[in-house]
Amino acid sequence: MKHVFVFDPKAFYTQQWKMDNILDNIGQFFRTQEAPDFSIQFSRYRRNAISIINDEAEKAKPGDIIRIYAIGGDEILFDCMNGVVHYPDMQLAPVPHGESYDFLRIFGDKHIEHFRDIPTLVQSEAIPTDAIRWGVNYALNSCYIGMNSAISKNLKDLKLNLNKGSFILFSKISSFVNLLFSAFDKHIAARQYKITIDDKDFSGHYCLIHVANGPYYAGKKTGAKDATPNDGLLDIALVKSSHPLGTLSSMRRYSKGKRPKNCILMQGKKITVQSADHMWVQLDNEYIQDTNITLSVVDNAIQLVTVNNLTYPIASIPAL
Repeated sequence: MKHVFVFDPKAFYTQQWKMDNILDNIGQFFRTQEAPDFSIQFSRYRRNAISIINDEAEKAKPGDIIRIYAIGGDEILFDCMNGVVHYPDMQLAPVPHGESYDFLRIFGDKHIEHFRDIPTLVQSEAIPTDAIRWGVNYALNSCYIGMNSAISKNLKDLKLNLNKGSFILFSKISSFVNLLFSAFDKHIAARQYKITIDDKDFSGHYCLIHVANGPYYAGKKTGAKDATPNDGLLDIALVKSSHPLGTLSSMRRYSKGKRPKNCILMQGKKITVQSADHMWVQLDNEYIQDTNITLSVVDNAIQLVTVNNLTYPIASIPAL
């Protein structure tokens, strides 16, 4: 097996010492192995990891297994997953060192530190994992359309214009202000969508559309808390529009892992969402704009490395 460690230097900000420690740990471990086969790569810009993975695939011999370690946060995990998904002999190992790593929370926070331990991760096994597909793009955790994606995009833009300390200070204030203004903006919180789920029509006015492969978002369980990444289904939540205060209440409940009364929750394999105007779409940590998006589940899209023989919890929502 070839082990390829792909770092996102941006995930470490001014903590170069932390990245140096990881590099030392990798070197120390493989120095004890017989005939070690590993490489270390650095992703310098978005999607750079995909070309790195393609290069590694071209160098591999037929039948070789390549394990890609995504070292950083959700951004590098997204990029590495979009590279790995095209190769059946590749595995993906998340190494959480960024600001967010929502997908891994499905295993419980007590295991997060074990995913950072290089010897443990190298010697762990991989399990089949579904993915959300949109065109040539794949998401591991979720897709949001509506209020959440609009607010998250505004916060991301704010982060780009502030240093880390200032962003931490203003992010919570900005998040609340964005949520408040969005709830009163009918273009965001009460937009009309044409929605088809497995050939059934669910068109209407919604403030939030959530397509989940995993149950967590922003470090918290969502209303799609039973989403399971190996059941061959997408968990889909449609939160209907309401008056502004009702919308704020619904969003608050949903972000705390509860199901609002105005929420339709179901499972399906394919969803198409259309709007007269461009929608903000958040595909994991990637933001796009479009008027028409079709998402589908890809069964066993990747092999994801898990520590301590962890498996996904059993889904409990009946299929649509």
